[in-house]
Amino acid sequence: MPEFGFLEGQPFWIVYFTLLGVILLRVQATYWIGRGLGEGVSRSRTGRRLGPRLETARERIDRFGAPVVTLSFLTVGVQTAVNLAAGAMRMRFGRYLVAMFLGSLIWAGLWSVVFSGVVGSWWALFLDSPWAAVGVMALAGAVVAGTVWRSRRRERAGAVATAEVDGAEGAPTSAR
Repeated sequence: MPEFGFLEGQPFWIVYFTLLGVILLRVQATYWIGRGLGEGVSRSRTGRRLGPRLETARERIDRFGAPVVTLSFLTVGVQTAVNLAAGAMRMRFGRYLVAMFLGSLIWAGLWSVVFSGVVGSWWALFLDSPWAAVGVMALAGAVVAGTVWRSRRRERAGAVATAEVDGAEGAPTSAR
């Protein structure tokens, strides 16, 4: 992990708690920026026009948003948007804090163990042979694309089979 190169060779607990501190500060900043932006939206013409619908969205996010916040830490990119939206929709801070803390614990564990090993190995390969590193990324991308394509093909085949069964059930008795 080039951005965390200063942690290289440090004991696990130092790496883990450093990354935990980084993520806690980052997501808190994102939440409070969202909170400020949300206040601006509420006071705007659009916010007044949305009125009850905006309030309904806020209530739902406050009620059901905690698991989404926690699970967002398993993603890349979506995490920032979810934390910003939680702030903008004024999710109750206590509820947000618990969900965010659990997600941060997971994120720090993943980055300090799994991702740092994968990213560190890839970076070492890149420094040794950039073309081999690009080839590994291309191969990984092809595997992911193939898996997604095959999964979608199965879903379509299942939908077609279901449609055929539904169509046969609705057909007149003489046509069966």
